[in-house]
Amino acid sequence: MCVKRLPKSDRVRVLINGVHAKSGGGVIHLRNILPLLAADERLEVHLFLHADQIGLFHPVDERVRVHLFTFRNGFFRLLLWEQTALPVLARVMNADVVFSLANFGPLLAPNHVLLLSNTFAVARSEWRLSKRLYWLALYLVTFLSVVTCRRSIAVSRYALDTLAPRWYRRQGGKTVVIHHGVSPLFVPDAVVPRERFLLAVSDIYVQKNLHNLVRALATLRERHPDIRLLVAGSCIDQTYYRHLVELVTHLGLTDAVTFVGRLPPEELRPLYQRCLVFVFPSTAEAFGLPLIEAMACGAPVACSNATAMPEVVGDAADQFDPGDPVAMAAVLDHLIESEDRRAELSRAALRRASEFSWQRAARETADVLCQAAGGK
Repeated sequence: MCVKRLPKSDRVRVLINGVHAKSGGGVIHLRNILPLLAADERLEVHLFLHADQIGLFHPVDERVRVHLFTFRNGFFRLLLWEQTALPVLARVMNADVVFSLANFGPLLAPNHVLLLSNTFAVARSEWRLSKRLYWLALYLVTFLSVVTCRRSIAVSRYALDTLAPRWYRRQGGKTVVIHHGVSPLFVPDAVVPRERFLLAVSDIYVQKNLHNLVRALATLRERHPDIRLLVAGSCIDQTYYRHLVELVTHLGLTDAVTFVGRLPPEELRPLYQRCLVFVFPSTAEAFGLPLIEAMACGAPVACSNATAMPEVVGDAADQFDPGDPVAMAAVLDHLIESEDRRAELSRAALRRASEFSWQRAARETADVLCQAAGGK
């Protein structure tokens, strides 16, 4: 695609670098915040996507100017395009600020703003050398991006503390924590009875720790043979997915575990409303959007006590060590047995979810973008 030179604007011209938003929280974040940024009268919003991504965001708010690119896809090709072509295009467009929705972005982009949204604790879950090298490359480009950017937004205090060097955090005004919000689509339904299944919502990667959840389920089924597990999410890591399927078969759980794939929010909502317990066993999260979606639907939540998850759930979830399937099973067993505890967590979940707002996140993000542009 050829980007035309644009005249200067009275508003802050924001170029959103969305080429890394391909699954999970990155897609949810951009879908929710994009129309709210476009509605801000201070901003003129442009969105850069690869042509392969448009289906994830269609229809895009008509106030957003979408620019689609068709360079050969692939992680390292994308990085090369991002570091070379994107800064040139930003200057051709007279962009006031470039907002990258990843830990990293174009080092030479004008007034670059980063979204610190992925944790490198993921690498500790990897046993494959190729994946470890991948995460090492991401760490290096993230460090360079953080050092050179104009401002950065962390999606949690945990993300800020682990992704930004201490000396960087001490630079007053350069960083800010802005929590994600939750869509108003996710609401409780007191009429719908909860059913005897556990729900996990996450794309299928090794750090999502679904293998230990499957092992915990095998223990639970000894006392609760009717309990099932539904897993909703895209199969991103095929090698890990095959490992999960083999584990399910080996443990005799083929009738108890269902992988339903990626579901749109309209189909996720009734699962959140009906599940007996929502389980989030991840080992590494910078935030964990399904947690607040589940809480907004009043689901009793059990989650890992690692990385950003305690910060997100507060006192509205029972927590476990994600590396210990026995401990995980014990927490889940207590919730299955105790209707009172589930009701208590459901009430706490609704209170906690009410503290998260996409409107507030968009307003605070727009403030940062205007400040990065020089107070235009």
